[in-house]
Amino acid sequence: MRINLRVWRQPGPNKPGKLVEYTAPSVSPDMSFLEMLDVVNEGLIAKGEDPIAFDSDCREGICGTCGFMIDGLAHGPMRATTVCQLHMRSFKDGDTLTLEPWRARAFPIVKDLVVDRSALDRIIQAGGYTSVNVGGAQDGNAILIPKPTVEQAMDAAQCIQCGACVAACKNASAALFTSAKISHLGLLPQGQIERSTRVVRMVARHDAEGFGSCSNEGECEAVCPKEISITNIARMNRDYFAATLIRGGR
Repeated sequence: MRINLRVWRQPGPNKPGKLVEYTAPSVSPDMSFLEMLDVVNEGLIAKGEDPIAFDSDCREGICGTCGFMIDGLAHGPMRATTVCQLHMRSFKDGDTLTLEPWRARAFPIVKDLVVDRSALDRIIQAGGYTSVNVGGAQDGNAILIPKPTVEQAMDAAQCIQCGACVAACKNASAALFTSAKISHLGLLPQGQIERSTRVVRMVARHDAEGFGSCSNEGECEAVCPKEISITNIARMNRDYFAATLIRGGR
């Protein structure tokens, strides 16, 4: 396969960027998208040029490190697939693809396709944990939890913090990410003690980082590689409303 690329190249923060055209002439359909970029980069290095910077780590769709826009779609055209698990057989010979970084004020560009997503870490630091000392670990089945509740909590816990929801949202909102982290603790008995303070602190941090508000468009759910449901946003809003009515949520 021959793939034509238009890649956003930006040498660093606060530097001007532009789309640069490249050609990948011998692409196997079995390559992952990042493996294709690896080959392109090997060619650039051989010519003494600066390789394209992009994030990656596990390359198994687990860690959430990878991610950029492919033809305007976060993680590309395949549903529930991270860019590291996207394979070139998803495209046709001769396709021209445009690669751009996540675009959001809260995600400043570091270089090329790499953005700083530490704002998501700071939302977690604001309340995405349980800090109550409950002594030694209990037996796994000591606290009985209804199976539907466990499934909802685990579905929310699948969020890998990749930031695709922010990139797909016209308001650059991180509501899907924040609500998933609130839900997976708030649904379980261990997370109930700090449920009110958690939602207030994490929403406040979300707003302070410069993320926009949710306008219920659903684009975040559509591009999420882990298919996190926007019902978590509704739950977060209900928890936030309830928390602001009681003293413990302030």
